[in-house]
Amino acid sequence: MFPRGIIYQKGISPKKGEIGLHPTFLVRLGYLALRGVGAGLIGAVTIALIFTYAPIIKEEISFVLLGPKKIASRVSWEPLKADPGSLVREEAGRFGVGAYFSIVIPGIGAASDVVANVSTSDPKEYLAALEEGVAHARGTYFPGQGETVFLFAHSTDSPINIARYNAVFYLLRKLEPGDTIIVFFADKKYTYEVTEKLVTSASDTSWLATAGEERLILQTCDPPGTTFRRLLIVATPI
Repeated sequence: MFPRGIIYQKGISPKKGEIGLHPTFLVRLGYLALRGVGAGLIGAVTIALIFTYAPIIKEEISFVLLGPKKIASRVSWEPLKADPGSLVREEAGRFGVGAYFSIVIPGIGAASDVVANVSTSDPKEYLAALEEGVAHARGTYFPGQGETVFLFAHSTDSPINIARYNAVFYLLRKLEPGDTIIVFFADKKYTYEVTEKLVTSASDTSWLATAGEERLILQTCDPPGTTFRRLLIVATPI
């Protein structure tokens, strides 16, 4: 049993004194075990947070320190000569993407392959696609066809998933009208200029419709890691 009794009694006990506590071996062992469990939980949470937010921190730091120069220096503005297909594949390769279908955004240092014909209403399908790259919305057109080309990424329901699902569009909000977007498709290079940046509701699907002219639309979540709204970047061919 634990010792019991009066520790201090007003008017009788001295104003100063010492009390010696001598917990049993089991109590001390339990205290040490709790300390160990607590330290382990703190360490596990810290590691999880680092793993989760490392891609975000990396993108922010790279943009602040390097800015557009990070990728713009690899963009070729020279007219293609000789075999256009081989030159396009060579240029795409410098960004680490393929010329079959990919996107490069020099202004934010983003480059990714694109998965074609992905359902926008089937979470299992589009989340699987986002693990591979940016997704192209099924039912919309492809570059060069004169209609809406709709690409989306970072369509997650939690900041925890940013590390797992594609975060290539995380810095999309930093684009401004006049910025350049490059899309490689079927061994051809298509260049677009940003004309508009806007935020819409999550239920707004009007941008998937045809427009009678070619336009590139990029979509991501706003704020990042939520499903409240959608950030859209609209660009037209140069």
